[in-house]
Amino acid sequence: MNETRRIVLDRIRGALAAAPPEPVQVPRDYDREPARGPGGAETFARTVAEYQAQVLRVEAAEIAATVAALTGAGTRVAIPSGLPTEWVDGIDTVVDSRENPVAVTELDAAGAVVTGCALGVAATGTIVLDAGPTQGRRALTLVPDHHICVVFTDQIVDTVPQAFAALDPGRPLTFISGPSATSDIELNRVEGVHGPRRLDVLVVTR
Repeated sequence: MNETRRIVLDRIRGALAAAPPEPVQVPRDYDREPARGPGGAETFARTVAEYQAQVLRVEAAEIAATVAALTGAGTRVAIPSGLPTEWVDGIDTVVDSRENPVAVTELDAAGAVVTGCALGVAATGTIVLDAGPTQGRRALTLVPDHHICVVFTDQIVDTVPQAFAALDPGRPLTFISGPSATSDIELNRVEGVHGPRRLDVLVVTR
């Protein structure tokens, strides 16, 4: 530590010692009501769409056909090993598993990835992944440029506190609110820097 920095830090410590700051009181009066039944699917669909994601309401039997229409003929789709096979029936897939992880170069070449989710949050339009069987490892949903996520209506909760109450904090949690996007200092929007630039959400009644 150089002498100038030491002098500055000593003066700061002295000032704080003479007049210690008042402890900050953080309000904790937000909604902690536990989830009772599914959250608002219509609210979830609306808030997800506000993030420039496409939301499609489909029946369970229509998942594979919808995925095929979204990806197009001849597109190779990456999937986690625990994904139900009926979701990608008739689709060219590459399966990623813990035992046989797909190389990053192959994931990058995939036209899309299809996963399920841990839950969705209606108030914020957020999808949460926890590396469960239908979701796989994080790289699977970060490398391909197109993410198709299946969210069942009974996986939707209304608020963020309800989401945290339902999630296992010991699992690797990923929160997704729309396609990957960021802005530079001039507020120019750039998509696809930290993940897929296209997000399609299939909201399915179960």
